[in-house]
Order: sequence, then C-alpha cells, then structure tokens
Amino acid sequence: MIGGLAAADQALVQRALDWVSPRLAQHSTSGGETFLAHAFGSAQILTDMQADTATRVAALLMLTPVPDEASAAKSRASDPISEKFGAEVVQLVQGTRALSRLGSFASGATQGAFDSIDQKEMLRKMLLAMAADLRIVLIRLASRLQTLRWLAAEKRPCDPMLARETLDLYSPLANRLGIWQIKWEMEDLAFRFTDPQRYKDIAKLLEEKRVEREDFIAQTIEQLEMGLKARGIVSEVSGRPKHIYSIHNKMRSKGVDFSELYDVRALRVIVQDERECYAALGLVHELWVPVSDEFDDYISRPKPNGYKSLHTVVADATERPFEVQIRTRAMHEFAEFGMAAHWRYKEVGPRGVRAATGQQPAVAEYDRQLAWMRQLLAWNTEAGTQSDEPQPSKPRRVTQDRIYVLSPQARVIELPIGATAVDFAYHLHSDLGHRCRGARIDGQMVPLSTPLQTGQTVEIVTTKSGGPSRDWLNPQLGFLASPRARAKVRAWFNAIELAQRTTQGQALVEKELQRLGKTSVNLEQLAQQLGFARADDLYVAAAKEEFSLRQIDALLQPVVPEPELRVEDLMAHAMRAESVTAESKSNVLVVGVGSLLTQLARCCRPAPPDAIQGFVTRGRGVSIHRSACSTFADLSKHQPERVIEVAWSAGTPGSVYPVEVIIQAQDRPGLLRDLSEVFARLRLNVIAVNTQSKASVAYMAFTAEIRDGADLQHALGALGEVPGVFLARRR
Repeated sequence: MIGGLAAADQALVQRALDWVSPRLAQHSTSGGETFLAHAFGSAQILTDMQADTATRVAALLMLTPVPDEASAAKSRASDPISEKFGAEVVQLVQGTRALSRLGSFASGATQGAFDSIDQKEMLRKMLLAMAADLRIVLIRLASRLQTLRWLAAEKRPCDPMLARETLDLYSPLANRLGIWQIKWEMEDLAFRFTDPQRYKDIAKLLEEKRVEREDFIAQTIEQLEMGLKARGIVSEVSGRPKHIYSIHNKMRSKGVDFSELYDVRALRVIVQDERECYAALGLVHELWVPVSDEFDDYISRPKPNGYKSLHTVVADATERPFEVQIRTRAMHEFAEFGMAAHWRYKEVGPRGVRAATGQQPAVAEYDRQLAWMRQLLAWNTEAGTQSDEPQPSKPRRVTQDRIYVLSPQARVIELPIGATAVDFAYHLHSDLGHRCRGARIDGQMVPLSTPLQTGQTVEIVTTKSGGPSRDWLNPQLGFLASPRARAKVRAWFNAIELAQRTTQGQALVEKELQRLGKTSVNLEQLAQQLGFARADDLYVAAAKEEFSLRQIDALLQPVVPEPELRVEDLMAHAMRAESVTAESKSNVLVVGVGSLLTQLARCCRPAPPDAIQGFVTRGRGVSIHRSACSTFADLSKHQPERVIEVAWSAGTPGSVYPVEVIIQAQDRPGLLRDLSEVFARLRLNVIAVNTQSKASVAYMAFTAEIRDGADLQHALGALGEVPGVFLARRR
C-alpha cells in the first residue's frame, strides 16, 4: 500500500490507516465484507495501479461515517479529515461518496430505466462528469473490483444487479480509460456471477490454467524479440492471454465454436515505420507456421474508420494458434485514442463509429476527455515504474460542457451546462415544458431558474393546462440555457399569435361576405380563387392587412348584362348618312359613321398609338379594344358582324387615357410611397391603386391617366428603377 512512495507519503498513508481502522472495524457492507477490509483492498488495488498518495488515502477514508447535515453545518470548519489529511483528500472522498450514492440510486431504480444502450452510455458519461477529478473514477473502479474479489474469495452470492451493473457500466468505463488490468478482472468476476455454468464451460475449454497461458506468452515474446533484434528492428512486443469473458463475447458475437478461435493468445508488435511492419511480419511467418485465410493487411487496405495494422494467425510447434498484430507507433496511438479505438466497435457496435464530419460536438468533447484520461493514466503508470522517487503532480481536472441529471425513474438526461429545470422539462416532452410551474431537485423545491448540477435528481411540478411564460425567453433571467427548449417556447407563442390572427382575419372576411350578401360562399374555394393555398392563409393576410378585402368585392360582384341594341338603333344617332369620318368624345373615329357613341374597353384600356378595333355592343355604343385584346378576339370570333373599323383622331389638347400598370417588387416599408413619387414626378394622375403582399412579394396595380405611348414608356422605365422592383409592365 505504500510501495513507490517517498518517506513522508508513506507516513501519511500509515497515519490514515491507523486513524480509520477503529472507525470502520464495526461496520460491514450489505454483502458482509467489513468496511476496513474493503477500504484496505481498494487502496491496495490503487497501489498496484501506481496511484498517488492522495488517491490511496482517499480510498482508505471513503467509507468513514458521514455526519448528519446539522452536525456537518456546525463542524464544517473543523472537519477531521480536512484537518488531518488536507483539502485535496477531502475533495476526493466527497466525490467518491457522490458516485457511490449514484450507484445506489441506479441499483434501486426500475430495471427498465437502464435497458437501452443509450441509457447505459448516458450513465457512463454521467459518472465521468460527476468525477471532475480522474482519481475519483479510479477509486470507484477499485472499490467495485474489491467487492467482486471478496465475494469470489468468500464464495458468497453476488447480487445480479451489481454484476450486471459491473458489465454495463464499470467494465466499459475501465476499457475506455485503458485500465486493462482492472477491465478484464472485473469482467471475468462479474461473468462468473451472472452465468456461472457458461463460465465453467469456457474455463474447461481453455485446457490450461491462466498461469500456463501467461508463461506461453512470455516465452513467445522472448523468442520474437530476439529475432527482431537480430534483424536490427527496434520494436516493442507485448501480449496477454484472452480472458474468459472476452472469449465468451467473441463466440457469441461471431457465432463460432471455441475451436475456431485463433486469438485466445495474442501478441502485439510496435515498430518504427511501415517498412518494418512488413519485415516483422516476414519474421513471424519464418518462426511459426501461418494459418491459412487468417491474414489481414489493414495497412494497404485500412478499415473504413481509418484503423491500420497487420493481423496474422500462426501456430507453434505444438500447433497452438495465436494472433500477432503488427503496427507503427502512430497506428497504435490512433487505434487506442482515435476513431478506431476498440471500445467504439466492441461496445457500441458499428453505429458507434461515426465519420469525422458527422460527429456531434458533445460526443467529440466526451471522446477528447477519455483520450486525455487514458494518456494521464499511461503517464502515471510510466512514472511509477521508472522511478521510486515522488513525481511532480499534474492537473487532473476535466472541463465539462455538458451535465447529466436523473429523472425520478432514474433515466439519465444529458443537458448543456447551465441548464435549468425548464430545460429538463422540455427535453422530456414539449407539453411537460409548457405546463412546468415548479421543480424539486433531490427532493427540495427550488426556483425554476436554478442551474442544475450533474448527478441531481429532477422532478417537475406541472399544472393541468396553460403555457410558458414570456419571461423564459429573457436571457438575463436565466430560465433557459438550451437552444432546443428556447425554440419550443418561441414556437408556442408563434402558434398562439397565428391562431389569434386567423380568428381575427376570419371575422373580417365573413363580415365582408355578409355585406355583399354572399354568406354561403365556400371559403376554401374563395381563398384559392384569390391566390391562397388555404382559407387560413387568406385570414392571416387579411388580419395583417397584407390583403385588400376589395378584391373579394371585385371577384364576387356580378356583371350587369348589357341590354339588347340593334345596329339600326345606333345609326339613328347619326347626324348624316353619307360616308364621313367623324370624331367622338373618346377621340376615336368610326369609319363610315359620324357622332357615334364610343367607349374605351376596360379589359385592355387602349391608348394612342395602340392598334385598335371596334365592337358594336348592345346599348353602350361601340366598345374600343386593342387589336391584340383576348376579349375582343373572343367576341369577334362569335359575332364577326359586329366588328367595325375605327382609328384614333388627332385628339384635343389635354386628352388622357386610363392605362393599368402592373408592379411586382420585394415588399418593404415605403415601397408604395416611392412608387407614388414616380407618378407625381412624371405628372401622371393615378386614379386607382390595388395592392397585395404574399410571401414577402408585393403585387400592385396602378391605373394612371396618360396622354400617349411616350408617357407610358417613361413611366415604366422610371418605375423599374425603384429599389426592390423586379417587374413593371402594362397590363
């Protein structure tokens, strides 16, 4: 327990042991192990891991009785652990107790809360997040391994939940941190309790004891190192026998029999470059017999996740197969800490391996922390093995940008740092967030703006109905830290506003229809006729004054039928019958008829110098159309006898003609004003305006009085230069 420590540190560990012994001797765990034996065994495991002095001392003190809250408040200044062993040890002890409480809470929760792979992964992340100091995780792992060791040594039954939790939580965590000696032992012991018969079957299939297998590995390493050295290859050769749980997993995942497993024993060779990888491979195949179809070159053909290595299976003189992996140091670092780390495809499965471009920020940060922790552990081990002198301490704090809290059903929820109970509620369900009115954290009522901390249990107090408060969107009040929750609150208020505008617009449209006496109109069809996809869109546009109700009037007003009038009736108005050309009030000459009533058609609004044609109407004289007018074309096709030849007269000073100009522009404040200023500058009188806005585009129709075509062209050119206008044309 004091190995590898300086004299002063050895004295501190011994003082801790002497101080804690009488305080733990009379207490036992639920499994029957005494607190003192558990603390001593955990500290010894940490000693084997080359842990520092504070970590070993904290392991001895972690089970000391915790004073009640009243006593703790009075004696906080005189905490005996702080006085005797310092603030650093106190922090480690408190952190270890917090993780222990989390484990107890999870064990007491419903089993369904941890059935999913995602929830198991969240619990591992939560454990890491609670342990801002890496040494707290090490103490917790050592404590769990000591429990399993004691139960196995005493042949005591193990709680199935404890063994299952070891395989689902602690063993994968040790694997990710690269603490292999802890990982394999915990897995084997937990597997021994969860499936004792299968454990015994595999143990028998191995046909040799673990010590014998380790001796085989040691002899093989020595033989390979001598061969590499003889060829001038600088290398690092390591190996370890496969443990029972690993063999069970491979047989189950690959669906193979024990006899088909070639990597029960395995070596790893690390060299300097790729050339030496292939040189080492040649040596391996010279020393031992290669097994056919069991060679993989992941250097020339890397795996999709970027993993590179040479894998081969060979057999010794006694036909015992074993696997050899050969890689460079860079390949090894990538395999251990990069995207191809073993835990990604062994624990999470293929879905756990994400392309670098698709990795979520929170996941990337979590992986970065794991890599940092593993490198720190490697430094600790290296420092402990190279020298017995005390090493300078390195910072072990881990920064976090996520927190992990628990629901009352022990479901782990991941939130951004600074998140509140409102964020928590919206993460679970939008409706729960809308009805959130209070929160309990670890059983205590707290304000909704209270920031949550990792490891807390959060319970939401709701009302039967209602919605969020607008105060929640005020960042200064601190109710929301999650963009996702903030978006849901905004969506709620947007939906309320949309419903209000829809109701308001519907009332306006229905009132207009009542005025027109058209209460039986199909509103959906009416909306489509007006250019809207749905009636609700029409209502919203009307409420926002983006649509003129006059357009409903124009659409629904019936056309007054023209009375019948014979051509002879028109001729009666002529002042002379001879063939003359006369001028009418509309400045249009009707060939062959004088003083004949004429009017400019509203469908095409002709103006000089347009080519025009006349059509004799019933009771309204001659209607003057532009020659290209579609209405005139339809009329002349069905009643060609009514077509009459007309032409523009010289006109009288001041004569003007109404022309309709269509404008399409990007809707913006002041657009109508700018367009009106163009007409005013050109001294053109505007007698009618119709405007509508849809999807940020303004559709406008101006009826202006012009003198001739030159006025029209000047107007269209000037209107097209107004900012935002992308179409200006005559209708």
